[in-house]
Amino acid sequence: MSPPPRLIVGITGASGIVYGVHLLELLRQTPVETHLVVSRAAEITMAHEGPTKVRDVRALADRWHKVDDIAASISSGSFKTIGMVVAPCSIRTMSEIATGVTTTLLTRSADVVLKERRRLVLMVRETPLHTGHLRTMTALSEMGAIIYPPVPALYASPANLADMVDHTVGRMLDLFDIEVGVVKRWGEDNSVS
Repeated sequence: MSPPPRLIVGITGASGIVYGVHLLELLRQTPVETHLVVSRAAEITMAHEGPTKVRDVRALADRWHKVDDIAASISSGSFKTIGMVVAPCSIRTMSEIATGVTTTLLTRSADVVLKERRRLVLMVRETPLHTGHLRTMTALSEMGAIIYPPVPALYASPANLADMVDHTVGRMLDLFDIEVGVVKRWGEDNSVS
């Protein structure tokens, strides 16, 4: 009997914690088993971007792993997953993943996803970008990662921030063929279920 599809969710200290949290909320209505790892910097950012508490975010995941638990299941390629999303993804995290010199379970898991040729989506949340950032993104893209900045789709006529987050996270889940009914699709009936 095969396990349910598993998706690793990483949350780093970049601004935009709401993306990772909402991703976990949406995935609760799917058969996908979520494995969460949160960086220490993300815990600090959560306090600033609040009111979300770390314990509440952990409760949204099917499994959560301590960021320093290098022996966790998600650190091994033999643990089958459909991939990983890092939302938001800090420049530091992106750079560690690109070099393969990983210092935490979060970056180790992303490295494993790449080496196993699974889908890795990095919601890089920084602007403006200098040439070093762009080169790092290019290197990651050449390795198979998908760089997915959280850029709002204004054609969807978002009424508020929640609509923008919904659409962005829904489109990110499209990359894994996971439908959660929150995307207003161009050329289709724009009513969202």
